[in-house]
Amino acid sequence: MFHRALVVFLAVTPAALPAISLAYDIKPKTSLSAFAAKLHPDILGVATDTTAESARAIFEKAFSGRTETRTDIQQQKFGGTTVSYVASLTINYPSGPKQTGEVLSSSFSSPASANHAYFIARNLTFAPDQQPAKTDMIKQVMDKYGVPTIVGDQHLYYIYRAGKIVSVGAKYQEATALAAIDRPLEPRTAIKLNDANGRGSCVAAVKRSQAKEKSLTAMLDEAKGANCDGALSVQLVPGTTPDRVGNAQFTLLDFKQIVSAAAIDGDALAAENNERNPAPKGSAPKL
Repeated sequence: MFHRALVVFLAVTPAALPAISLAYDIKPKTSLSAFAAKLHPDILGVATDTTAESARAIFEKAFSGRTETRTDIQQQKFGGTTVSYVASLTINYPSGPKQTGEVLSSSFSSPASANHAYFIARNLTFAPDQQPAKTDMIKQVMDKYGVPTIVGDQHLYYIYRAGKIVSVGAKYQEATALAAIDRPLEPRTAIKLNDANGRGSCVAAVKRSQAKEKSLTAMLDEAKGANCDGALSVQLVPGTTPDRVGNAQFTLLDFKQIVSAAAIDGDALAAENNERNPAPKGSAPKL
């Protein structure tokens, strides 16, 4: 059960819709994804093929029994229809001197592209007396997600392209990842993530995407310009001592799905608009 739940609904007002399709039939299409069946990263069980409904059930289970939890559900209408769907979901459990805080959030495409998650994030702020060892965190991350593409700048980055984790020659083990994580990213390794023109590093795309609004429209240009299909970023910020973790932030982005879902949603919205506003069928008179 959630306590002190704050639920926010975003919907287009009836006055803004001159003609509402009351029974518009949406035929979902599954968008393309960066992640294959054998390479299927998730954050607490939420992956980029998880629907908003399933994600909400997972989030609720993860926060079950916690007090002072705030839930923010953002809903939207599909075009000019009465069809409402969850566009984003955030659950926040505040941190305190003796309490580790946690925030889970995810953004979803429209029902036309199956309402799947394309952005998932988890942020853990550890109470001072509950900060885990950095060695343990790195071990857990690598046990779950495998060998990262590049490590440094407090991050382990997993870059996905063509259904695989990209390798740029750095064969990290737990000890070498621990030694590298608080150093700057190795320039000769990082430059290998750029495209042939020296642009499109997925590391830079992840950082910019984290700072953007999480709608498909806001993230589309970044997704199109990224030199990868998807990325997982794990940031481990040092705690009260350098060997402890004070904050851990996990971010999963499916750039390929963002591009694909935006195209599917755009086509479906155009079809719905044409249905509401059909073109005149009159013919020119005989002259």
